[in-house]
Amino acid sequence: MSRLLARSGRRYLARHPWASGLAVLGVALGVAVYVAISLANGSARRAFDLSISAVTGRATHQLAAGSEGFPEGELVRLRRLFPSLPMAPLIEARVTSPTAPGRVLLLLGVDPLAEAPFRPFLAPGQASARDAGLDFAAFLTRPGAALLAADTAAELGLAAGEALPLGRDAGSAELTLVGTLAPTDAASRAALADLVVVDLATAQESLDRLGRLSRIDLLLPPGEAGAEAAARLAAALPPGLSLTPAAARAASLDEMTRAFRLNLTALSLLALLCGAFLIANTLLFTVVERREVFGALRALGVTRGELLRQVLAEAALIGGVGSLLGLLLGTAASRALVGLVARTVNDLYFALSVREVNLDPLVLTVGLALGLGTTLVAALPPALEATNTPPRAVMLRSLLEEKSRRAVAWAARLGAGGICLGAALFALPSKSLLLAFGAFFVLLLGCASLAPAATAAASRLLAAPAGRLFGVLGRIAVRGVETALSRTGAAIAALTMAVAMTVAVGIMIQSFRSTLIRWLEAVLVADLYVSSGQPGSADGGGRVTAATLGAVALLPGIDRVNTILVARTEVAGETAILHAVDLDRRGFRAFPFAAGDPSRIEADFQAGRAVLLSEPYAWRRGLGPGDELEIQSPTGLLRLPVAGVIYDYGSSQGAVILARPLFDRHWPTRGATALGLFLTPGADTDAVTRGVRAAAAGAGQALEVRPNRWIKESSLVIFDRTFRVTAVLRLLAGAVAFLGVLQALLALELERGREVAVLRAEGLTPKQVRWLVLGQTGFLGGVAGLLALPVGVLMAWIMVAVINRRSFGWTLALEVPPAALVQGVALALAAALAAGLYPAWRMARTRPAEALRGE
Repeated sequence: MSRLLARSGRRYLARHPWASGLAVLGVALGVAVYVAISLANGSARRAFDLSISAVTGRATHQLAAGSEGFPEGELVRLRRLFPSLPMAPLIEARVTSPTAPGRVLLLLGVDPLAEAPFRPFLAPGQASARDAGLDFAAFLTRPGAALLAADTAAELGLAAGEALPLGRDAGSAELTLVGTLAPTDAASRAALADLVVVDLATAQESLDRLGRLSRIDLLLPPGEAGAEAAARLAAALPPGLSLTPAAARAASLDEMTRAFRLNLTALSLLALLCGAFLIANTLLFTVVERREVFGALRALGVTRGELLRQVLAEAALIGGVGSLLGLLLGTAASRALVGLVARTVNDLYFALSVREVNLDPLVLTVGLALGLGTTLVAALPPALEATNTPPRAVMLRSLLEEKSRRAVAWAARLGAGGICLGAALFALPSKSLLLAFGAFFVLLLGCASLAPAATAAASRLLAAPAGRLFGVLGRIAVRGVETALSRTGAAIAALTMAVAMTVAVGIMIQSFRSTLIRWLEAVLVADLYVSSGQPGSADGGGRVTAATLGAVALLPGIDRVNTILVARTEVAGETAILHAVDLDRRGFRAFPFAAGDPSRIEADFQAGRAVLLSEPYAWRRGLGPGDELEIQSPTGLLRLPVAGVIYDYGSSQGAVILARPLFDRHWPTRGATALGLFLTPGADTDAVTRGVRAAAAGAGQALEVRPNRWIKESSLVIFDRTFRVTAVLRLLAGAVAFLGVLQALLALELERGREVAVLRAEGLTPKQVRWLVLGQTGFLGGVAGLLALPVGVLMAWIMVAVINRRSFGWTLALEVPPAALVQGVALALAAALAAGLYPAWRMARTRPAEALRGE
């Protein structure tokens, strides 16, 4: 009997390839979105981990003092105090190469004689060095000698003995490539990508950091001996120099992108949720369409268990094929998405080079499990429907629709409960992002469960007006949606949720964009902005030197120069970013305050008696006006009160803002990360720009000078580029919804063949049949579009006020553009009408005699 059932199922699927094909495609699209996003995220993270491991090596701990570094004399002192402890001094900086515009390289200054315990690939005599023919004698003795990974050298078109020009803060430096590093395994090659290795002296000269180090790597013994050594070492450190585990730096940088990666994963799961409705629709159709066959089989002795296993086996076949296809599509799509993800990380967080997609077996396994699991869960209700109904009742369509109406009522009650549960989860006093996403999905499922009941109510309410406006065909079209809820319910839910997601993401993006524009208008008050043009990093990137700053300040046409210096230090035991600002009243009052009165706190801030916090920093640490911060400086620990909190959308990491005079009293770093130039009335902007560049060239620097409008426009370009991945996900979710509507309409076309034949026999023309079907699909799309609007606005509010807040710490003003609402309804109508074209054509060609032959 099981073999006969299996053969019957295979024959049914073979005779209805469009139904099974749409289900397979729905599974494939959902799985593909998840796999593509997960592989792109994983590849970016792996590239980051490899890059960090190449620089960190086997070090267990690091000594560092923030972005300004510390005197190299500390290394000599510590080696005398701890002669048996392996130590490796380092200088690290991001640089550019004129031979590869836009490409960021990591310059690593090392002591090769100290590298063997830490980074063996840099130690003399290693296989990777010998195989590449590397001459370490030349590396140690030739001025300006540099090493590159063999792959990077090939991409830059460089060979041993050729010049390697690099851009830096104070102009440019020219190194000489004396050899390449050629590790044999792929992981090591990826880890060394974009790495430029020089000795300490060359790095200090090239970066104008004579006598200073970025950090010292340490190799402490394991267990109690290591803990004791760490305690003795920490006690011997001067103010400003701190001991941290080597893994802490990687964890801190990885935490920056965690919320970004989690948001993308949640959106991919939302696309899979839309696919689940499509799967449920297909499997429900396979049961409904064969209800008479199942009834006959039950009457002939087929047990409920055998029938249940058969339906679930068919679902597993659909889910398996769709999941495998989704893995292939997702793997292919990840190669395009990884570039978008890496570009976003570069724009928002830190320089990252991703060379290839890492095919993580765990991601592929999870994708396969999600596809199969979602399919089987979606198949369970129709499978139970097929097995729990008495044989005679299975053959009656009226009983099926009656059960569907009861199921819709129960779904509405469960949906209301889901909405209440989601709201309760959001009301919990928690900052957990995972809890927010869990509540978000519960709320979405609740709204989806209410969609069929709302559609049935709309059908009953609008049937009479439709009859008055469009005659009997209008009434039949509207009432037909309710009378076929077993077919249309899942399609309406899928279309509603897909359109709601499109509306929500559109509102969220517009809210974010409008908030960003208002913030840029508030903070960009200077006429011109000047920076070194060097690549950014966690501590702000390049510097405008003090000499350049002094020359620029004396130029004619410049009324005032505001400066900002970005540095990294330790605040309250954690690494934090400092913004040291030198602002006049106009610049200070330009800060958009989230908490604190600027007129009352300006004097304390400018005098160095208090600090400001950016909103993300304050949110993550639960700080506000009146709280006290402990800031580690080279001169000792500073305890300063928080005077206010300002809105800041430049970084999700957040920053501590202090007055420049306070910074200069306690930190040795001079110069600035960026300058804001206020021009005198009537000054020629172009002439001032030329003067700034000439003054910088005289001080040995090449600066970027940009008007504030250019800064605003380029910021919006980066913003739009950041959301390209989201646009792809919106498109795929819309495609899944379109397939769901098409499938429902094709199923209705098969089921209503006799009904249409009766109407044809009573005089309905093929043209009227087409209008009947299109009217029904238009009503279905219109109702789904209108239902999607409140759901979309609710989703947008959750994204803006809850998920975005917990992800990045930003406060955004919700802005609901009418265009987004109109586009949502238009999308639902267009998807439904487009999906109805082919079924309308098929139903119009129905031959009454053939359809009524069995009556």
